[in-house]
Amino acid sequence: MISANNVTLRIGKKALFEDVNIKFTEGNCYGLIGANGAGKSTFLKILSGQLEPTNGDIAITPGQRLSFLQQDHFKYDEFTVLDTVIMGNKRLYEIMKEKDAIYMKEDFSDEDGIKASELEAEFADMDGWNAESDAAALLNGLGVSTEEHAHKMSDMPGAQKVKVLLAQALFGNPDILLLDEPTNHLDLDAINWLEEFLINFENTVIVVSHDRYFLNKVCTNIADIDYGKIQLYAGNYDFWYESSQLLVKQMKEANKKKEEKIKELQEFISRFSANASKSKQATSRKRALEKIELEEIKPSSRKYPYIDFRPNREIGNEVLTVEGLSKTIDGVKILDNISFIVGHDDKIAFVGGNELAKTTLFKILAGEMEPDSGSYKWGVTTSQSYFPKDNTEIFQTDLVIVDWLTQYSEIKDATYVRGFLGRMLFTGEDGVKKMRVLSGGERVRVLLSRMMIMGSNILILDEPTDHLDMEAITALNNGLIKFKGVILFASRDHQVVQTTANRIIEFLPDGSMIDKVSTYDEYLENDEMARKRQVYSMSESDADDN
Repeated sequence: MISANNVTLRIGKKALFEDVNIKFTEGNCYGLIGANGAGKSTFLKILSGQLEPTNGDIAITPGQRLSFLQQDHFKYDEFTVLDTVIMGNKRLYEIMKEKDAIYMKEDFSDEDGIKASELEAEFADMDGWNAESDAAALLNGLGVSTEEHAHKMSDMPGAQKVKVLLAQALFGNPDILLLDEPTNHLDLDAINWLEEFLINFENTVIVVSHDRYFLNKVCTNIADIDYGKIQLYAGNYDFWYESSQLLVKQMKEANKKKEEKIKELQEFISRFSANASKSKQATSRKRALEKIELEEIKPSSRKYPYIDFRPNREIGNEVLTVEGLSKTIDGVKILDNISFIVGHDDKIAFVGGNELAKTTLFKILAGEMEPDSGSYKWGVTTSQSYFPKDNTEIFQTDLVIVDWLTQYSEIKDATYVRGFLGRMLFTGEDGVKKMRVLSGGERVRVLLSRMMIMGSNILILDEPTDHLDMEAITALNNGLIKFKGVILFASRDHQVVQTTANRIIEFLPDGSMIDKVSTYDEYLENDEMARKRQVYSMSESDADDN
């Protein structure tokens, strides 16, 4: 168990947390939620001991080991992938290295033998002989191949480093596990694996995530940060949302009844306070009036943007034809003879672990990259808006937001353009911020503003939920569901894919593809059944060979 006792954290004059008391118990997975800036990551740092609170303390059950997801992707560059994972259990790794150093001694003494024996006993108690196989199993589950286990961390791509650090946090069955955005940069297969791991994990988990489907799948409780306090709710994210909305509704209804009672009493007092025969009753009602207290209902500090993609013209029957597209980058075939036709009702999710294939296809379709061979043709009634995965170059400009966005608007009026920015929570002087100083989340909201103002009937989106908070993801999800045009998109957010897509295209590691008309959950279910049939077929074949 881990608990916060009267925890307060002040940053300057502002109190981020004020007298927080909360217990996280064994066997539960807690989703820590709150608006951007509420202090989710900060609270995890306090729990992990990385940050000292201004007042109060953190208590952990004696003897329990706490593990957390490291955010420094360069901290372990000099170590191998396998060693980095095992370092998740600091004491076990120290024993391994101390043992190795003793056995490497040329002048091995009796004292060394005794020390080695003591270390071996402790090593065995910690299940050290299975450490490498356990670490390898975690890595393989997350999609880090066995060949990569001996690589130096400095040689690993960024997305693979994230998986290694996640495996490090999970390693060794920690008693308390703290995870800050563990699904960031994970492909959907890795997220599915992590979901199953956490569902079966029997100790304490506290997780921050903007992925609603993930929170619904793994969480037994929700810890909601708002106004410097943390309120616990039983159940997953959807249950929290429904129950919190119901609570507000009930409080409003209770207040309405109290307001009606107050009005009734006030009218009685005003009518009869001057009447001698009624003055006693008026006095008693005045006392009753003084006792009535309206519950204070604070509106949530969360702010939801308003995302509404409205095409300027209706799309025709001919949308997009792709024939034999191939692309090789740095000697590796990324797309291999890709062909498909897009219909005017299609909302296609491109899935699979081959993220470069998805990004490459989107760049080609957006006109930012040429294929090596093959062709594509947009219908004459189509207009496209593209949300790139890497937007760094777009923001290397000294233009302010409102001037940059005006370039993409048919109506060159600052008030009109500011209206779109206002929907995306850019208010007041935000519109004159320079593009190059914007945060990751602000950049995404600016790009979505551009897509709205352009009024295109085809949206191409490459991982649009990265850097967005849960409120913005919800708004984007709703906007995509309502959109009347065609969508081609890739997203790691399961709920966005499931609720938006009516067709799934999966890119395979060899650059080829599978194309199915179905929802994402149906696709996964059929894919799982196919894998089971394949395993069964292989086992039958093995039996025949024997």
